[in-house]
Amino acid sequence: MDDLLIWRKEFPTLEGTVHMISHSLGAMPRRTYERLREYADTWATRGIRAWEEGWWEMPVKVGDLIGRIIGAAPGEVVVQQNVSTCVAAVLSCFDWSGPRNKIVSEAFNFPSNLYQCHALERLGARVVTVPSDDGIGIPLERMLTAIDGETLVVFVSHVLFRSSFVQNLTAITARAHKMGAMVLADIYQSAGSVPIDVHALGVDFATGGSVKWLCGGPGAGYLYVRRDLWPKLAPRFTGWMAHKRPFSFETGAIDYAEDAFRFLNGTPAIPALYAARSGYEIITEIGVERIREKSMRQTARLIELAEGAGFRINSPRNPNERGGTVVIDVPNGAEVTKELLRRNYLVDYRPGAGIRAAPHFYSTDEELELTIHEVQAILREKSLAPVS
Repeated sequence: MDDLLIWRKEFPTLEGTVHMISHSLGAMPRRTYERLREYADTWATRGIRAWEEGWWEMPVKVGDLIGRIIGAAPGEVVVQQNVSTCVAAVLSCFDWSGPRNKIVSEAFNFPSNLYQCHALERLGARVVTVPSDDGIGIPLERMLTAIDGETLVVFVSHVLFRSSFVQNLTAITARAHKMGAMVLADIYQSAGSVPIDVHALGVDFATGGSVKWLCGGPGAGYLYVRRDLWPKLAPRFTGWMAHKRPFSFETGAIDYAEDAFRFLNGTPAIPALYAARSGYEIITEIGVERIREKSMRQTARLIELAEGAGFRINSPRNPNERGGTVVIDVPNGAEVTKELLRRNYLVDYRPGAGIRAAPHFYSTDEELELTIHEVQAILREKSLAPVS
């Protein structure tokens, strides 16, 4: 018996779709309707008073819910609009004109992250991306070797988006700190599906979003900054929420808040904060360890089914090196994915990788089989390739 399936009734989309896309967009909790209604009612009845009655504090109060999932203490996580905003705040804290000006990342970091890194080359930064040999993982020793005395920031993904490869953040962080560098970890593809403890890892920064495994929807990225670093960091990408006295409306240079508010910027997306809370609460109630246990079992089964159908797998075979997604190399994958979506089988496709399929705690074992069978049926019907 899979006792996690009791949660299926909490997610309306599961009634009409095979939802294998939680790595991209988690299913919406039913209670999110109530949370968004709460937002609308508060706006309608309290008006401008809502800011002093809770809205202003929401980026940190909602951040506390995320902190419980990723091992952060209360007050250490702030919620912004997306990861790009969080990354911009972090990278703007540093001077890239000196001899220690290198950013080390992996070639398979999410493109949006790398865009920001390369943009800093105009300020003197040097970007080094560690390549993959097999298109799946990043060799750990190669990553560690790239981190040297000229490295200022190591910016890596915990779980790679295109292959689901889990990187060794413990070893990477230890090497970075030994060489005097700081670590910014993108935990978007792990938080909510792979256990993570930012304190135990010792990372300096961690960022992610709510769209995927956390089932919180778009518009709510989050940023953790190690507490002892707060007084030492002054983001150039900033705004009035980061001011120590925002409602004094002082002109001139900013006087940064002494707490995590110093890493915020403009007015927060309040509706997204309301919407995101339900997913965080459910993930916390279930426990990421239980989610991970089921995920490892179901991804192993999905690999078995896909290989049995003659498809190549572009994800790690070792379950400890594999996140919650299985990447299946299917002939004409983009066209197959489009047809799957039309038939209410929710997956996505990444060029050079394949079809990404991801069961979550609400997925049934039958849905794994249905997904592979439907792929085979599409290939036969469309005469896209011979199917075993």
